[in-house]
Order: sequence, then C-alpha cells, then structure tokens
Amino acid sequence: MKIKKIIIATFILGTILIISGCGCKPVNQHKYDLSLEIWGPFDQETAMREIFDNYGFINPNVAKITYKKIAYDTYRKELIEALASGQGPDIFMVNNLWLPAFSDKVAAAPTPTDLKMITEQKFKNNFVDVAAADFINQGKVYGIPLSVDSLALYYNKDLLNQAGVANPPKTWNEFIDTAIKLTNVDSFGNITKSGAALGTAFNVNRSTDILNLIMLQNGTEMIDSTGKVAFGNSIYATNSTGGAVYPGEEALNFYTQFANSRSFNYIWNSTMHYSIDAFSEGTTAMMINYSWNIDTVSNKSPKLNFAIAPVPQFENKPVANVANYWGFVVAKNAMAKTPPNTPTVSNDTRVKEAWEFLTYFGTKPDGTFSPVASGSGVGKTAGANFDPAVSFLLKTKQPAARRDLIELQKTDPRVGVFALGNLVAKSWKQKDSTAVESIFAEMIDNVNRGQTTVSDALKTAVQRVSNL
Repeated sequence: MKIKKIIIATFILGTILIISGCGCKPVNQHKYDLSLEIWGPFDQETAMREIFDNYGFINPNVAKITYKKIAYDTYRKELIEALASGQGPDIFMVNNLWLPAFSDKVAAAPTPTDLKMITEQKFKNNFVDVAAADFINQGKVYGIPLSVDSLALYYNKDLLNQAGVANPPKTWNEFIDTAIKLTNVDSFGNITKSGAALGTAFNVNRSTDILNLIMLQNGTEMIDSTGKVAFGNSIYATNSTGGAVYPGEEALNFYTQFANSRSFNYIWNSTMHYSIDAFSEGTTAMMINYSWNIDTVSNKSPKLNFAIAPVPQFENKPVANVANYWGFVVAKNAMAKTPPNTPTVSNDTRVKEAWEFLTYFGTKPDGTFSPVASGSGVGKTAGANFDPAVSFLLKTKQPAARRDLIELQKTDPRVGVFALGNLVAKSWKQKDSTAVESIFAEMIDNVNRGQTTVSDALKTAVQRVSNL
C-alpha cells in the first residue's frame, strides 16, 4: 500500500535532485574516511541503502555506511557483548523501553553550537510526545526513531457482517457487546468460536502490552513523579460504595474477565490457538495488535477479509494508546573505523559524525542541513526535496514517528490507524523491560489459574517490579 501520492512524488523528486546534485554546494577536500556501522534486529538494509549512498554524496568524510542485521533472539546479548569489548557498532537500534538499561552505553546528541544537530526543542517539534518521553532525558536527546507503532483493533469483516455488526466497536462497552455476540459456546461449555483474543497471558500476542493499554486508559499511574512504581496505588476518587479506587486492580480484573469461565464476558481461554493463528484461521473475530503483524496475518491467510480500526477506549476517559517501537542511538564508545594509512578519527568526532547522520536521517529536511562535524566545513548542503524518513517508511510500510508524516499517513488504509494512534501513545520508564513483561505475564496467568486474587497478584507484581 502507498501512503499518499504527494509522498511518493516528494520521494521521486527528491531522489532525482539528490542524485543530480541539485542544490548541493561542495566545499574543500574531506579530512578523513570514516565508516559508520549500524546494527539492528530487522532486515532493513535495502530500505536504507539509497539513504546511505545519498549521505556519502553530501558528507565526503563518511566514506561508507553499512547496516548489519543481528538475529532478533540474540540481538540484545550480542550487542551488549560487542559494546563491552569496544568492537560494537557506531549506531544501533534499541526498543523504546531499553534506554534506561543502556544509559551508560549511549551518547547524547552533542550540544548544537555551529553543528546542525538535533536539539530538545527540534525533537519535540518533529516527533510525537511518546518519542520525546522515551528518548529525551534532562534536556538531552539520546535517540531518533523513524517509526512509532501503537495498538489497533484487527477485525474479521466477514464474521462481523454475518453477525449483523455494521461497524467495529469504538468503546470497550461496544467491544464487550460485539465480542459476546460473536462468541460461540457448545453444550459442554467449550468455546468453538471466540469473539476476541483477550484475557490470558501466553496465547495472546502482546498480552502485557494490552494490559498496559487498559491501565493507561483507565488512569493507572504506572510510576510516580519520583520514579517509584505506582500501578498498585489507589486514587483519591471514591467509588459508589465510598471505598478507594484502585485503577490498576480494576484494569487487571477487566482484562482477565475475558478468560474467566464464571464471567458474563467469557470469550477466550488458554486452550485456544495462539491469537495471531486463531485470527488468521477465522476462529476468533478480533484481536488487538501492532502494525508489524499485518503481513504476518496476510501471509498466513491471504484470502482473509480483515480490516483495522482504532483500539477501543473507555467512555469519558482521555484517549490513550501504548507505543512499542525502535529508535537509533549512538554508541558512547566504539573503535572509529578508517582505512589503513589514513588519518585517524577521535571518538568525539565519531560520535558527532554519527549524530549528524541520524539528524539527517530522521528529521524533516529544510534545505539547510550541512555536515560540519569535523569543523572543516567539508560537505554539501542537503536539499529539502529528498526526505530520508519518507524513503524509509515507503519501503518498510511502517507508521511514522514524525508529526508531519503522520498528517500525510492518516488516511492510508494500511498504517493510517496506527499513525493516528501514535499521537496519543504512551509508555513508562522501566529498569528492565524484559523482566517487567515476564512479571506482568505471570500476574495475568496466576489470576487465570485462580492461584491468587486480582488484588494480591497486583501487589506481588508491584513488589517484584520495584525490586528490579
């Protein structure tokens, strides 16, 4: 699918202008031949190659930029080991929740004196709020995302049509009504067709993110202003009986009710096929997921008639979503890569060159960008007609992180819903996001199994996350 004709026109025109050198003014001879290496867990080299080549034309000091894909399952381990040995990449991808764990391994963008670097204000002007919350710390920028992803509702159009449901649910109340209507239970109490994949931990893809979504939507404070874990706290408002309200507890109860056979809203259980498989097979009518699984579903079931709608929201509550995405950061220390018998490059210069590339790569072009990290004025001014981020998003079919590109993507049938969701997406600081995910999954599962109450499960999770 294409974003909008105007984006494609910009991309084609920009490519022609850059390749032809239009608007680029060469200055002096370059001082060194630095190579920049980028690591990531995704197969994106093809999407970046043209951008790398164009940047080499703009900045002769950067002789080569390469991208190395590391297997997703071993990426974090290999990355940490390489960085510790000093043999790691110059630039690498991190999940938006990893930055606290990598704080001693990444370099912030240099202070912009005469450099065309990203600044805190420029970042906030360019990118969605969640990206600023994730990649800015104490006024310093630590990373740049090209794409942000948020949750949306996948639904089987045929199943909704057959049940007489004209439109996908917009609120959680509508979601419950629709899911119950679409759920079939046999005489033995077995679910033969599920209205939605929701309620369990291990056979619902991104189950913990969905629970986080519900918590953020119902006003749960995940961490307080001091950074203390707070999702088990009460709020001052009282419920109809006059007792304290615990939004985190209410969110956990809301999520797990869908897998509770004693609940009126029972639509799913742990014996069902994995959520993505069940949706692809047509045995569940709805699931909540990110944009990256569009192709997964399409490849599993090419003829499945499905569509995507905004994720349900609570009535009379602020609209909220959850973000899960990756950004590019610069290694604090790495061996600068230059050919033999050529001038060496200091680590400070390597960091500046890496950050100049990321600034070029991710921010909106204005026709004034010119690489000057070496202080020599070497290079050419990049034209405003080629946008590297647009080129990348067109090739990878991902929702944008930049506000101006979300405006262009919002009507796109593939990523428009996700792009708009990015405007209200949130995250929260986690010391160890992998451990937090495991703790949340176990919390859900313990409630599903009846091993603990919702209240006690939440208290245990708060304690475990606090101890990380």
